[in-house]
Amino acid sequence: MLQNITLTKVKIVTEETTEPKTAEKKRNDENVIYVGHKPPMSYVLAIITQFQSSGSEEVIIKARGRAISTAVDSAEIVRNRFMKDAKLKDIQIGTESVTNEEGRTSNVSSIEIILTNKHKSK
Repeated sequence: MLQNITLTKVKIVTEETTEPKTAEKKRNDENVIYVGHKPPMSYVLAIITQFQSSGSEEVIIKARGRAISTAVDSAEIVRNRFMKDAKLKDIQIGTESVTNEEGRTSNVSSIEIILTNKHKSK
């Protein structure tokens, strides 16, 4: 008997920061959307769901490398089509140093888009 078995490899990446921890910098991963290789509408659904179901007033969209354009597209689709009252609170860009399996280090661009929805009806 043949069985289909799917194995996934999970890699956890940690980033050390030297910034002091402030109340504004404290964020839980609950309201963070990590953008990857899926179509933008997948992330649009995740963003809208995050605003609606968890009652979050802000959602953080994070992406690196080629996924940056998908993150920007997703944020703009949410703002222009689905949630007209959603506002851009902040956009942060940066460079992260990533080491691959061979030990080589390369720089990868990153973006963090913070959307807020202050005019919520509860």
